[in-house]
Amino acid sequence: MVDDSMAKDFCVAPIKLLLPCSQGLKTTSNRATIISMIKGLIMLLFLNTTQAWICMLCPCKTLDSWGWEANCNLMELKEMPLLNSSIKILHLQNNNLTTVPLGALDSLTNLEEINFSNNPWHCDCSILYLKEWLADFNKSSLAKATCKTPASLNMKALSQLKGNELEGCRKSLPISCRDFFGRDFGLIILAIIVLILTACVLQRSKQLVFQARRKQHSSEVPLLGFHDLENQKSK
Repeated sequence: MVDDSMAKDFCVAPIKLLLPCSQGLKTTSNRATIISMIKGLIMLLFLNTTQAWICMLCPCKTLDSWGWEANCNLMELKEMPLLNSSIKILHLQNNNLTTVPLGALDSLTNLEEINFSNNPWHCDCSILYLKEWLADFNKSSLAKATCKTPASLNMKALSQLKGNELEGCRKSLPISCRDFFGRDFGLIILAIIVLILTACVLQRSKQLVFQARRKQHSSEVPLLGFHDLENQKSK
């Protein structure tokens, strides 16, 4: 297993190799830097390609059991770094991250701990991916993440966000017949039940009115017969 010092050198070395010449080595006399780069190249030879890019931007160390701990704390990151599924602990707090691309965290199948706090998240519709991912992974991590922009959502926790208050989520989208019936099936059933009950009430009301009129008519017939009999006697 690779020791922590070599792992750190290995993780940092690719950065120096990828920097432009103006930001790279100023002199070839910097022996410590050259040795660090050589260690990184040696690591590339002995490790497979997948392991080689575990911590391209962040220092990392091996864990006692298996996997890596990547420490991206205070790295002034504005975008998500390249991540590998071998990472088990990931520190991304205190950076300048504003969003997480869709699917960027899906490959972290071995992740056990993550910290996204103290980042200036821009809470538009694209932040829903991070919100839902954190809700499935760890609700306490979700509670620590808060919005920075827009101003109307400043300091609001991601866990409290609703889709209708996010930019880009308010526009109406065409709904297919299948989606309509699938989503509103309960309302359709309820409406049918209400219609049936209304029809039953109307039918019952008609029956009561008919019975009332029938009783009234039957009570008036004997009374008319009595008046006719009195008239005949008087004559």
